[in-house]
Amino acid sequence: MNLNQIQNVFFIGVGGIGMSALARYFKNIGKNVSGYDKTPTLLTSELIENGISIHFEDRIDLIPEDYFVENTLVIITPAVPKAHSQWNYFLERNYHVRKRAEVLGIITKDTFCFAVAGTHGKTTTSSILGHILYETGADVTAFIGGIVENYNSNLIGSGKTVTVVEADEFDRSFLHLHPNIACVTSMDADHLDIYGTSDEIEKSFVEFADKIEDTKNLIVTNELPLKGITVAVNEEAVYSAFNVRIENSSYVFDIKTPKGILKDFRFRLPGKHNLMNALMAVAMADIYGTPTDKIAMALASFKGIRRRFSYQIQSEKLVYIDDYAHHPTEINAVHQAVRELYPGKKVLAVFQPHLFSRTNDFADDFAKSLSAFDEILLMDIYPARELPMEGVTSTWLMSKMTSENKKLISKEALIPAILSSDAPIIVTIGAGDIGELVGTIKSALNEKTN
Repeated sequence: MNLNQIQNVFFIGVGGIGMSALARYFKNIGKNVSGYDKTPTLLTSELIENGISIHFEDRIDLIPEDYFVENTLVIITPAVPKAHSQWNYFLERNYHVRKRAEVLGIITKDTFCFAVAGTHGKTTTSSILGHILYETGADVTAFIGGIVENYNSNLIGSGKTVTVVEADEFDRSFLHLHPNIACVTSMDADHLDIYGTSDEIEKSFVEFADKIEDTKNLIVTNELPLKGITVAVNEEAVYSAFNVRIENSSYVFDIKTPKGILKDFRFRLPGKHNLMNALMAVAMADIYGTPTDKIAMALASFKGIRRRFSYQIQSEKLVYIDDYAHHPTEINAVHQAVRELYPGKKVLAVFQPHLFSRTNDFADDFAKSLSAFDEILLMDIYPARELPMEGVTSTWLMSKMTSENKKLISKEALIPAILSSDAPIIVTIGAGDIGELVGTIKSALNEKTN
């Protein structure tokens, strides 16, 4: 399929974070773009403001009339049910219907492609890398799985020769890509509903890593069973961050590289996991040939990603942080960062579990991660693409938690419960629709403190 011959692009599930980046891209290069999503969100509102037509009912008559032509591309997300009438309409009439990952594969095939893989850290690492390349003058387009604060968008740049993509392991999507330089941040068990076992996940990552012909173009952490250029924080590696300290709420550190020592890099995102993500991005940019002084300047100006340890309120009386964490490892990383920044202070965590299958697969780990906080408000499981699983509920998950200060909470009762807490540090965590509540929670807390 030749994208140059495509005039219309119709998205089924346009409001997804990965899908919306593609929608912005096609709009930027002059295609007609419209789409369907199940529910209106902040993201769909932003797309509509950008001139993309979106409807929220699965009806054939809502598809724009001029899309019923041969040069229309239909892009679907794996979350769309097989019975979706618009999807089936296009399939039955032999339109170009492709998964998001397949389209990314087509776009990146004729570019110099950076691919960021890993069960955690993909969005932060690819955002930092995209920002570094854009700020240092590369002809780059970066497709990001989050809204980057510097650009207020999940698309960085509009270049034609270099691409940055998140290599998503879900549904083995990353095997569609054609990377020139890649990294793997982590290989924890996840998406067991797709893979079945952690061994199958590992095999999939090995298959992805094998796409990189030269292992000098594959960046990995020390503990991964993959051959490549290693990175580490305070450990021996090809790229190693050391002399790490905190100054004015930012990390300052030095980096050992194959070419020598780089001094006094600055990076404002908290948490050792984010420091590792930054180091991955620096290594990829350095291997590509970006001047290290320009890398350092770009890294210092990176502001972060919406819903990735995102400060909503930051005052002496109260701190409110929102984070997308939806796996026990990610929750542990949030906890580590909060304790490092605010030692000795009481922390309230609000958590909305994401997917019945993930909650079931990692229940004991979730319970342990959440119990590390001083106070927990636990919401109902957000189902996303899934139907309920018998016995898998938030009540069941809470019964496994060792914390004494825990409470099951409905959406309606959430804000009064947050306001009644005396914790000076509040964190909302989860990948479901909890993100839609952040603005309301922030307003209520501001009203209380003022």
